[in-house]
Amino acid sequence: MKDLPFKLGVHPINWVGEDVKEHGADTTYEQILDDIQALGLKGTEMGRKYPTDIEVLKQELDKRGISLVSQWKSVLFSDPDYRDEELKAYRKHVQFLKEMGSTVISTAEVGGSLHFDPRRSPNEKEVLRLDEAGWQSLAEGLNLAGAIAQEYGLKLTYHHHGGTVVESPEEIDKLMELTDPSLVYLLFDTGHAYYGGADPLTVLRKHEKRIAYIHLKDIRQAVLDEARAEKVDFVTCIRKGVFTVPGDGCIDFAPIFEELLSQGYAGWAMLEGEQDPAAHNPYEYAKQALQHIESLIPQERR
Repeated sequence: MKDLPFKLGVHPINWVGEDVKEHGADTTYEQILDDIQALGLKGTEMGRKYPTDIEVLKQELDKRGISLVSQWKSVLFSDPDYRDEELKAYRKHVQFLKEMGSTVISTAEVGGSLHFDPRRSPNEKEVLRLDEAGWQSLAEGLNLAGAIAQEYGLKLTYHHHGGTVVESPEEIDKLMELTDPSLVYLLFDTGHAYYGGADPLTVLRKHEKRIAYIHLKDIRQAVLDEARAEKVDFVTCIRKGVFTVPGDGCIDFAPIFEELLSQGYAGWAMLEGEQDPAAHNPYEYAKQALQHIESLIPQERR
C-alpha cells in the first residue's frame, strides 16, 4: 500500500484506553511503539502511557521511525467564562505539537458531556445539548483556537465524538456552518459518525473540503443495538465493545476508501479500535485491519 495518497498510522488507544482506564492499564509505551514499528506504520497519536518529557518522547519515536501526528485536546468553549483560560491552554498544546513536528490537532468540545465536562456531577444521566448561545460561543472559541494553530503552521481538526454535543450528523453540519473554514477543519471519524447516527460516507462526501485528519474505526452493530436498548452511556458502550477496527464491524469501508482515493486525500488516517486489549489483541487486530484495507485498494494502487 505504499502508493496510497494518504498516510496510515495507528492510535495507541488500541493498546491503552483513554476513556476506560482499566483497558491496558499494565501496558508499557515501549510495547505499544514496538508493535507499531512491527506493523510497519509510521504515525501515532499521543497516548497517556507515552513519555511526557519531549526529549525522551522524541528519542523513543525517532529510533523506531515513528512520527507524532496529533494529540487530543479537550476544550470548553461553549461557556464564555472559560474562554481565556482555555485559549491559553490551547496555545501551550499547540506549542508542544509544533515541537514534535505534528501538523493537526484533534480538538473536541467537552461542555455538556457526562464524562468530560468538569462542571457535571456523577449522578447526571444525559448529555446537555447546546443552546444557540452555547453554539455561538463554541464557534467563536474554535475560530480563535484555529487562528492560534494557524500561527504555528498547524490545523485545528474538530473531532465529532460520541457522548459530546457534536455527535449527530446535524450537529456536525451546524459546527461546520458556524466556523471559519480557513481556521477550523474536520477530523472525520468513521466509527463516531456511525455511532452518532450518520452514514460515514455521507459525512465524508458532504465535508470533504474541510477534512484534514481521519480516524478509521468500525462498529459492532449488535453491541450498539443492545446499548441503545439499555440506554447506556458512551463509556459503558466502550466497555461493552461497541468499537473495533475496520473490517471487524458493520461499516462498509469499500466506498469510503474509493472516495478517499478519488478525492486524493493526502493527510493522515489512524486505525482505531478502542476496545479491551485483553480480549482483542491490539497488534493482531491492527494487522487484520491493514489486510482488510489492502483488499479494498485497487491492485494498481498497492
